[in-house]
Amino acid sequence: MPEHSALIATSNIAAPISLFTTSSWDEAKDLPADLLGLAKAQGFKGSAGQMVVAADTEGRISGVLFGVGDGADALAVAGLAAKIPEGDYQVAIDAGYPLAHIAAAWADGAYRFDRYLSDKASPPRLVVGEDAEGEAMIREAIAIDRLRDLVNTPAEDMGPPEIQGTISDLAERYGASLETIIGDALLEQNYPMVHAVGRAGPEAPRIMELSWGDPTHKQLAVIGKGVAFDTGGLNLKTGNYMRLMKKDMGGSAHAIALAELVMGANLPVHLKLYVPAVENAISGDAFRPGDVLSSRKGLSVEIDNTDAEGRLILGDALTRASEEDPDLMIDFATLTGAARVALGPDLAPYYTDDETLAAQIAEGSNESGDPAWRMPLWAPYKSMLKSPIADLVNSASGGMAGSITAAIFLKQFVDAKSWVHLDVWAWREGKYGRPAGGAACGLRAIWAMVQKRYG
Repeated sequence: MPEHSALIATSNIAAPISLFTTSSWDEAKDLPADLLGLAKAQGFKGSAGQMVVAADTEGRISGVLFGVGDGADALAVAGLAAKIPEGDYQVAIDAGYPLAHIAAAWADGAYRFDRYLSDKASPPRLVVGEDAEGEAMIREAIAIDRLRDLVNTPAEDMGPPEIQGTISDLAERYGASLETIIGDALLEQNYPMVHAVGRAGPEAPRIMELSWGDPTHKQLAVIGKGVAFDTGGLNLKTGNYMRLMKKDMGGSAHAIALAELVMGANLPVHLKLYVPAVENAISGDAFRPGDVLSSRKGLSVEIDNTDAEGRLILGDALTRASEEDPDLMIDFATLTGAARVALGPDLAPYYTDDETLAAQIAEGSNESGDPAWRMPLWAPYKSMLKSPIADLVNSASGGMAGSITAAIFLKQFVDAKSWVHLDVWAWREGKYGRPAGGAACGLRAIWAMVQKRYG
């Protein structure tokens, strides 16, 4: 059984937790009298975030009540894990939530990024069981914690070499092979856009290709944008937009997490993970607005804006992945602010022209409780990417439909049976007691889909 700091298989000293919506609290009658008395004294009504803690004569917690409001979002339970004292707990009343949803929320609220803190986190622990389902919950929480750690780590400690190191560690752990192409070798092996974007950075650009599983199985290709830090290049971002750009490798963090879940579950697929890793920096060697780049696909791309760099490195990676004729291609990228304007911080937009896949993702979103929303690959908007001197321009003028035109740009480099692109934020503000910082966006929805499709 794998180990996680906030989820455990079993415990002999776990205190019971009872979750209530406002409506289910009206019918609560069978709780211990002391707990009901405390609830009445403290005005507990099952409202979101309300908590009552009972203790025995020795000062040990003997029972917990927690309110989840209307019950629409299981992640409300994250608020409990964020503030309950250290100790072991188990769910006695679940408010209608599957334990997997509660466990995901619990791990989410218990998470703390303490790498640079002298006081390390000691989170409360939730019992999830010793069976395969409990093990799966723990593996998912481990992968998501890794994703969040990767995103939260400053670029000085999470550059292209460190992203490569993370993938290398996973390859070693699961018996996968890893090929890495670095620096000018990218030109020799035909990754010109990866090289162009990253050549001005302090660390050499690179692309990693991990292979795992039986090659006779259906191939699953996972691609992640790995821009370790994005200054915007010569189209320099202002300070407020640059502040969080350590998270611009969040697409690669999602791809790495999904790959870890696939390998950890020993899913019967041939997994291919592709991560182009660069830093979009400024130097005398930086690529410029007006430059025309060649690509692995053979398409020429005029640079309208050097701050639209992620789609360039993904273009080469998607072309490479397509050459292997995968059954399914999934890419994650912190690609556009337009996606946040369209859907806000919580919904992960996804793009695909495969109606069956779109339905599978929607089903995975519902089953996992992880919100994702399909966006249109509106073909007429391809006209916004016309260039007078090249096959494509990398950034549509006018500022409209930014997330859609970015997805359409990526589509020009895809040649696969089925493909989906997720334009993720990889971040969130604090909510339900969860700390602000790196976050998984749409990952659990995609993982639910992948398990049902191949498991």
